[in-house]
Amino acid sequence: MDKIVFATNNLHKLEEIRQILGDNMEVLSLSDIDCHADIPETADTLEGNALQKARYVWDHYHMSVFADDTGLEVDALDGAPGVHSARYADGEGHDSEANMQKLLRELDGKTLRTAHFRTVIALLLAPEGAADAAEGAAAASESAVATSESGAAEPTVHLFEGRVDGTIATAKRGTAGFGYDPLFVPDGYNESFAELGTEVKNTISHRARAVARLCEFFSCK
Repeated sequence: MDKIVFATNNLHKLEEIRQILGDNMEVLSLSDIDCHADIPETADTLEGNALQKARYVWDHYHMSVFADDTGLEVDALDGAPGVHSARYADGEGHDSEANMQKLLRELDGKTLRTAHFRTVIALLLAPEGAADAAEGAAAASESAVATSESGAAEPTVHLFEGRVDGTIATAKRGTAGFGYDPLFVPDGYNESFAELGTEVKNTISHRARAVARLCEFFSCK
């Protein structure tokens, strides 16, 4: 597949995905397809939000598309902030600094600081693309094919998950990355994602692992 839509206008995520995929395919943003809608993310799971965003693009543009949703799930907080990670502090904006400060307050005095990042990618493939890609499908994906009431072929739906375990630092460390990167120390490393930098992060992160499964599906090399 030469082109595919990534249902985001988040420049950080778009850059990260493009770096991970390299020259394997051309990734278009929502702006690239002239989509400026505020696509809702009202599901109560990462899978639901990813599917909701991808479905919006399919319904309005009929282009093969993938969307992702990522959550930081902290064991001592019963999995919070989870699906609310981007809006943890105030429920509305995407204020990373406020989100990190709230997380530090919630964990103040707690010795259990284990956590994991989880990314879910929902891929909706136009029927032609689905047929072409079928031979390279990875066993890790889940798929379904449906037909609309009008008889028109629906896209095939595939879900891919990536996860990385680690701990939450007691203070911000590093300046690279975005979101909770200055607080998250992946297992096997002494540095936070923000200290490790983009090049290292893109080889070990939750999103990198989810995208790797997406690449396997398309037999990316």
